[in-house]
Amino acid sequence: MSAGVIAKPAVACRSGALRGAVRIPGDKSMSHRALMLGGLAAGRTRIAGLLEGEDIFNTARAMQALGATVRKEDGTWIVDGVGNGALLEPEAPLDFGNAGTGCGLIMGLVGVYDFATTFVGDASLVMRPMDRVLDPLRQMGVQVVSAQGGRLPVTLRGPKTANPVSYRLPMASADVKSAVLLAGLNAPGITTVIEPVPTRDHTERMLQAFGANLTVEAGAEGERIVRLEGQGRLTGQDIDIPGDPSSAAFPLVAALVVPGSDVTLLNVVMNPNRTGLILTLKEMGARIDVLKTRHQGGEDVADLRVRFSELKGIAVPEDRAASMIDEYPALAIAAAFAEGRTVMSGLAELRLKKSDRLAAVAFGLKLNGVDCEEGPASLVVHGRPDGKGLGNAAGAAVATHLDHRIAMSFLAMGLATEHPVAVDDATMIAASFPGFMELMAGLGATIE
Repeated sequence: MSAGVIAKPAVACRSGALRGAVRIPGDKSMSHRALMLGGLAAGRTRIAGLLEGEDIFNTARAMQALGATVRKEDGTWIVDGVGNGALLEPEAPLDFGNAGTGCGLIMGLVGVYDFATTFVGDASLVMRPMDRVLDPLRQMGVQVVSAQGGRLPVTLRGPKTANPVSYRLPMASADVKSAVLLAGLNAPGITTVIEPVPTRDHTERMLQAFGANLTVEAGAEGERIVRLEGQGRLTGQDIDIPGDPSSAAFPLVAALVVPGSDVTLLNVVMNPNRTGLILTLKEMGARIDVLKTRHQGGEDVADLRVRFSELKGIAVPEDRAASMIDEYPALAIAAAFAEGRTVMSGLAELRLKKSDRLAAVAFGLKLNGVDCEEGPASLVVHGRPDGKGLGNAAGAAVATHLDHRIAMSFLAMGLATEHPVAVDDATMIAASFPGFMELMAGLGATIE
């Protein structure tokens, strides 16, 4: 745990039908990026719907340390930026706590500047290897000093002039793509990122909204090629951030597996690169109605009506992983209640998240009576539709490894199992989904 933070276990028990309409907190990916680009842009950025979780606050504090002004006025966050190329050398290490995305993206944003920046984090973050972000930065001329294996603490010092690169992602990752593009903002010429499999494109959309000269095209072999012209002017914007589909996954899956449930999730991002979970669950037989589709903050948005469903196991296409990588823990819970076998592959990136999510999910499923097999980059789950025998009657708790998505996934599971499901800590949930416990209780969930 972080210094001074005491673990708070939680237990979910079989619940009655979940019912109601709820608003999901603002999208986490967009919140990080809005603060960063607002802090880098010239002029003022106003952000409505910002996710007010600790991970986002750590990004806000980092941008303040780099020269931006960030404050909240009447429910709207106001960011006064420094102008592209004008970030200031921080006076102390940037502490990202548990925020891996914020840390990696700001490594790209500030790493190419001709001064030293040190990055630190909590007990979980210091265990995450950062080389997949550091390697392209090295190619741009950044000097890197890190703990063993590219782990924090990391100190970066940029060159006098950064080298624009053409970087082909070795593994589908929106965060690595974004870090390279953000680094390219302070490099002369064209920075190019080639991704064999499309990933979420919030960074590209938001860069264009702030005025960056950025183009996207398809390559001859179907790859996605993003080109950014560096050292251009960014201008402050008004941004309205809709609900996070990754956070929506937990009440969504709970509604699918708890008999009699009928839940509406309001104002959820429906970006085509973020809807893999919904597509997969529909293929499994989920009753999910997409209502009131509209456009907000540069993104497609809709309300989702979700009802209890009799799910069937499927083989999830491997190339879908990039569009739902953060949702696999929740999908694994749905699979635990599906008839037959659900096969998930292409999951190597799950081992590089806040925890080794693949191992953590497999351990938690087995602890709670689910038959599953974990491979190097795969998970096979054999479901039990009625939840009979699932859960842990002895009260053994799932090890969350400071990972909010592991905690929320297994608390959702416990709402439909015969025996309770416990997690060893729920304090970190507030980092990405403030009010999760209250929202679920309002729907009728039994979580203590």
